Amino acid sequence: MDMLMNFVWAFIIGGAICVVGQLLLSFTRLTSARILVLFVVLGVFLTAIGIYESIVELGGAGATVPLTGFGYSLANGAIEGAMENGIIGAITGGLTATAAGIAAAIFFGYLFAIIFKPHSK
Repeated sequence: MDMLMNFVWAFIIGGAICVVGQLLLSFTRLTSARILVLFVVLGVFLTAIGIYESIVELGGAGATVPLTGFGYSLANGAIEGAMENGIIGAITGGLTATAAGIAAAIFFGYLFAIIFKPHSK
């Protein structure tokens, strides 16, 4: 039963993040690129003030998979790097913590660009 509740909370938290994104797309003039940046910065900000950690504990993958989770990983890496290596660690820690995700995005983006042909509308 505990595992089922983990799935339910992940669905609720992840769904709530997606609902916020959809509302921003539907009711504002923000472009999708600006909303993506907003979500990453929001994840960093909420991590910096200590709120996002409790959201991650409650929502699990529902909180770490969306773009706010990328900001969370980036901020956690920067904080850990700063604790270990000072100001240089604050810069390199965030990059180290998110390197796998960035590398995967570049690799799969390149792969799909080779496989599929883009069409203009």
